[in-house]
Amino acid sequence: MYEPHSIKFGLYSQNDGTLDFYMRVGQLADAEKVYIDFGAGRGQWYEDDPISFRKRARHMQGRFKEVVGADIDPAVMKNNAVDRSVLMRDGTLPMLDQSSDVIVADYVIEHIENPKSFASEIDRLLKPGGWFCARTPHKLHYIAMGDRLIPESLAKFVLHRAQPGRKEEDVFPKIYKLNTMRDIAEAFPGWHNHSFIYRTDPGYFFGSRAIYTVADFFHRVMPAAFSGNLFIFLQKPL
Repeated sequence: MYEPHSIKFGLYSQNDGTLDFYMRVGQLADAEKVYIDFGAGRGQWYEDDPISFRKRARHMQGRFKEVVGADIDPAVMKNNAVDRSVLMRDGTLPMLDQSSDVIVADYVIEHIENPKSFASEIDRLLKPGGWFCARTPHKLHYIAMGDRLIPESLAKFVLHRAQPGRKEEDVFPKIYKLNTMRDIAEAFPGWHNHSFIYRTDPGYFFGSRAIYTVADFFHRVMPAAFSGNLFIFLQKPL
């Protein structure tokens, strides 16, 4: 199986979106702050990412007062990358109002069915001046458009072929109701918005060097929305 960055020292791309996103999030680290990993799941990256430098950039334990893993999936209770885990019930976390300083939702909001309720819960949990940070495909990304056009049963088959290393337990239905810059601004009116579109490397290339090369070319020349992720950085007003 072709690994496009296997010959590079460190084994990661100069355009690694995970490193870019978490180096920005890491600037918010503070020993007095509480960090929520919203949609933490089993901590797939902590268990499976072979690149130690990227894991260190993403690992927030010890950099915050407390790292809380939250999810609707009971697998979060076995997450080894957090200080404690909590289960969400009906879209709500069993945590007090204004009990967190930083909330991160990494590849989560494409699964959100009710953006208004989601934004309300983020607002409830965050202290004034706190930050909501998220990474998600743009609604116009060709993968996002494919997700909406392909039936779910077929989509799982295609995804397995496109990303052979992806485990089925880490795949969830996508809805894309909160996946444009306008969607974000409307869901969080009045928040200080520092979001932008990050042009990604190809993530779906069926392990083929030829497909990766073609996809990489189109990623470079297409408008960013068609091949990029939203990097969302919102600060709650004081």
